Amino acid sequence: MPLHYPNGNLYHNDAKAQPKKQMARSQTRFDNRGMSLEEEINESNQFYRAHDIAVIYKKPLPLQIVKVDYPKRSAAVIKEAYFRQPSTTDYNGVYRGYYLDFEAKETKNKASFPLKNFHQHQIEHMRHCLRQAGICFVIMRFVSLNRLFVYPASPLIAYWDQQNTGGRKSIPLTDIETNGFEVHYALKPRIPYLTAIDQFIATLTIEKGDHHGQ
Repeated sequence: MPLHYPNGNLYHNDAKAQPKKQMARSQTRFDNRGMSLEEEINESNQFYRAHDIAVIYKKPLPLQIVKVDYPKRSAAVIKEAYFRQPSTTDYNGVYRGYYLDFEAKETKNKASFPLKNFHQHQIEHMRHCLRQAGICFVIMRFVSLNRLFVYPASPLIAYWDQQNTGGRKSIPLTDIETNGFEVHYALKPRIPYLTAIDQFIATLTIEKGDHHGQ
């Protein structure tokens, strides 16, 4: 089923667009499970909810259906749809009393993460969430390196703003290693990213304490 953005452009799902050979390599790389990053995060969130650790869901897509076929009286097949409005970020929820809001992105690059993977409306959404003291970040996967990071929204926004004044068009891996929090694959949950969020929250608590002491 073709999906379109509000401006009429066709929506492409990078995970679904992977060639079969690449998917086969991914299956070998990640314990032969062949799961996309989205699927791994969804499975991890299900684990967190089942164990009453956090309540985090993938946001539903705001779709406007424009074409439907009825091959059977009891079944309808959506043939074409448009996003009602630009989507914000992929996930949100509550953990330890904190509001979490985050994206999930991946790249084949080995030395940097391209800013073109993000959209202006997503950056603005994160900016607004930060103003309300939300915990905003990106789960980044470097596919070729088999490495995962939780990268806070603040440095991401800084790089995004700088690119408009001649700055870099990507975030160096060295900066992600310095300002982000690496996550290692596990069994249950598959992506234990809340461990990284605990570290992230700890840094925010220290920063608040430093400000109070000044």
